[in-house]
Amino acid sequence: MKLDSTDARLLSALQQNAHLTAHELGALLNLSTSQAGRRRQRLEAAGIIRSYNARLDPAQIGLTVQAFVQIQMASHAPEGAKSLARLVALQREIISAWTLTGEADYLLRVYCADLADLNRLIHQVLLPHPAVARVQSQIVMDQFKTDAPLPL
Repeated sequence: MKLDSTDARLLSALQQNAHLTAHELGALLNLSTSQAGRRRQRLEAAGIIRSYNARLDPAQIGLTVQAFVQIQMASHAPEGAKSLARLVALQREIISAWTLTGEADYLLRVYCADLADLNRLIHQVLLPHPAVARVQSQIVMDQFKTDAPLPL
């Protein structure tokens, strides 16, 4: 789907505030309320807008440790990768996961209540997996730029 400049402005506005009404979007984009609403619906139907989420403050809900965990696989057999993906999906502390090129095969973004929880995740959950050869973690000291909207 090709996006025009109005679509890009609408998406930028929604990334900043997903609560904008069709009326408010119309005023921002110089469109009628119905035009703005139809554009948003079209972008939702096309899958460009996948969902609307609330961003929580991790520290305020007791998640004081953020870490990135790299996993190097012992084997690249498909069964091992599928098994690890299932394991990762079941761990609430792992909020996102990527496959990578380079030395590490996977990168996990993790939020834990404390270092003991991170230690448990690494030593009792990830390292015992038969396909995992090595786990390396980096604890985030400070996040000076929050997750930003996508550039349009």
